[in-house]
Amino acid sequence: MTTEIWQLSEDQLLADAAAVSHQIQLLEARRIALVAEIDTRVTREKLGFPGPAGWLTSTTLLTPGKANKILALARGLKNFPDIADAVNTGSISIDHAALILAFAETPPEDLPPEGRDMARAALITAATGPEARTGPLRAAITRLHDLYGGTTPPAEDTDRNELFASTTLNGRLALKGDFDAITGEKLLTALSPLTAPRPAVDGTPDERSPARRRADAFGHILDQYLAAHNRPIEGGEKPHVNLHISLRDLTDLRDTATGAGPSPDRGAYRDVFGDGSSVGWLPWMGPLSRTTSRQLACDCILTAIVMDETGTPINLARTMRTVTSRQKRALIARDHGCAFPGCGTPAAWTEGHHIRHWADGGPTDLNNLVLLCGFHHRLIHHSDWEVFIGDDNHPWFIPPASVDPNRQPRPSHARAGPHIA
Repeated sequence: MTTEIWQLSEDQLLADAAAVSHQIQLLEARRIALVAEIDTRVTREKLGFPGPAGWLTSTTLLTPGKANKILALARGLKNFPDIADAVNTGSISIDHAALILAFAETPPEDLPPEGRDMARAALITAATGPEARTGPLRAAITRLHDLYGGTTPPAEDTDRNELFASTTLNGRLALKGDFDAITGEKLLTALSPLTAPRPAVDGTPDERSPARRRADAFGHILDQYLAAHNRPIEGGEKPHVNLHISLRDLTDLRDTATGAGPSPDRGAYRDVFGDGSSVGWLPWMGPLSRTTSRQLACDCILTAIVMDETGTPINLARTMRTVTSRQKRALIARDHGCAFPGCGTPAAWTEGHHIRHWADGGPTDLNNLVLLCGFHHRLIHHSDWEVFIGDDNHPWFIPPASVDPNRQPRPSHARAGPHIA
């Protein structure tokens, strides 16, 4: 009779988890051996695929990448029985076996045959047991390449660098990259200080996943680059984000604000399915909702090209309304960071928000601007929160009735504490 997991003692839990992990290692080794035999004996007609990888992907939960990795190990380990023995006994992990196999298949050119056998044995020893770590193993392989020359270590091969960027059918962007070690180090170094969890002032934990934090950090790095003065010229000007939108859609958001769709008459639906101009438009990414377009036209980062009903740009001078470096310094000195009560996100993570919307004639002046983080910038645009500059020349926020029935104005984050000037 099998004992339920909840009935196990602490010692039994630890022992069972370790035993199961070892069994998984052995099962993975057996799968590799089975795939090696399938690759040798089973015909394409029997498989129904050109090779075992396609068959694995179609009959198991393995991804194509994982299936191809298993097939590569199955084929490679046949030539190196010592690595295969370590895998079959569960002495080394599959990932470490793949590292050692890659070295064995493309050793340094000046390393003699007997030296290759010795090096491989040393690498297997270094990879054996639960104390084995990938870093020292890779360092040893890199050292061997340094000592005996030959091909560039794969991790440093810039010729293999790739970055794929494709727009999805729902208007998002999917990225996939493969970078050399140095480029990867640059990216991770740039992301690192921006990906730390940021608890709220009241101690509420940051609910963003690590992947979401990395995505937010990447967006912030792009903001900083586009705001820099030394970026290269493209098409006669420095690259920046452009938003194309009609004046009607930028200023008249009644349907969006109320959540109401078009009235059920033929004219309204002709507008929805007509020339596609009843939304914002980004040159690279395409259609953008009017609500998001209005927010983007506010944030002082991009150029909003407003067009009349015939598609002709109008009032182009009004589009040049990015915050100057002097204004940004003044905003930081006044607001310190996100001004929303209780937030205080650092200034480097904030955007300049036009209190009186730029599309409604609001100027890009200090008394019409407030620093907000991305979350609270969206909140101001999509909720009943209001913001104004008070008699003290600082931002004040009016909560919606659902938060405070009396709608009592609240001071900005920088003014709410004991450091009020």
